[in-house]
Amino acid sequence: MPFIAYLSKRLIALIPTFIGITIISFMVMHLAPGEPIGVQADLNPKMTPEVRERLRALYGLDKPLYVQYWRWLDGLAHLDLGRSFAPDRAPVWNKIKERLPVTILINSLSLGLILLIAVPLGVASAVRQGGLFDKAVTILIFVFYAAPSFWVAIVLMLYLGVDLGWLPVSGLHSLMGYNALSPMQKVLDWTRHLLLPVAVSAMGGLAGLSRYVRSSMLEVLRQDYIMTARAKGLSEHAVIYRHALRNALLPLITILGLSVPGLIGGSVIFESIFAIPGIGQLMWSSVMSRDYPVLMGNLVIVSILTLLGNLLADIGYGLADPRIRTGRHG
Repeated sequence: MPFIAYLSKRLIALIPTFIGITIISFMVMHLAPGEPIGVQADLNPKMTPEVRERLRALYGLDKPLYVQYWRWLDGLAHLDLGRSFAPDRAPVWNKIKERLPVTILINSLSLGLILLIAVPLGVASAVRQGGLFDKAVTILIFVFYAAPSFWVAIVLMLYLGVDLGWLPVSGLHSLMGYNALSPMQKVLDWTRHLLLPVAVSAMGGLAGLSRYVRSSMLEVLRQDYIMTARAKGLSEHAVIYRHALRNALLPLITILGLSVPGLIGGSVIFESIFAIPGIGQLMWSSVMSRDYPVLMGNLVIVSILTLLGNLLADIGYGLADPRIRTGRHG
């Protein structure tokens, strides 16, 4: 099957997959205990049953679940994510687009940092398998992997932020005098504020990805064509980086594709700890207030990123493996 035809089928298959994801998410969200009006009604002694029912009608919660879903899906087809159940009744997309760039920026920097360190580290560990360097890296990686990110964040905040005063511990920029800074000073201010969140966000991914690279490289280095390349007299650098690494990166492509939704969904912890106004913090507040439209809007973004991540993984495989482009798998 030609690669383009294969890719076209994958694109078409995304539509029913996406609809299935939204149906399951919508049902599970509404089956959870509590409802949006509980936040406004339970602590209000003047809230009568009649007012409660009017609120349910205002939010459309008095309709059957399938009617609510159809209305939401119809709005989505017209690129309308609805309005928040919060008192401001703001459009969901307005709330998301205010916070989306911040989350994507931080997680993109984190992903770049992971790739910059994990790939060379994994390759170096594989080449020096069993040596002192490999053992030291393995111990360090397992420490990083086992340490809870929230605990590491708190420790770094206390040590680097509070005790030494080297880095700020919350927000995206300084509260005092930020507007008076020059453009370069603003960039430096943002950089100081982002160092800790990016480092904490990258820590777990760095540990896992370096292990994947090491394992994949070890498997590739045992292949016959690597022995043939060495027998031809190629330099070790050429064998490792021109032949072995390219094939070792195939599993990494899948992992990176599946990590795309983590650009949004994985930011809840560090955004809450560092008081960063991003999508993760918005999702958490929406869960606590049962703000269904905002939750569904966030789930739509995460679902699209998940499907795109799988698609990018397929494309990456096609670019890295000529057999997929030509449809030859034998």
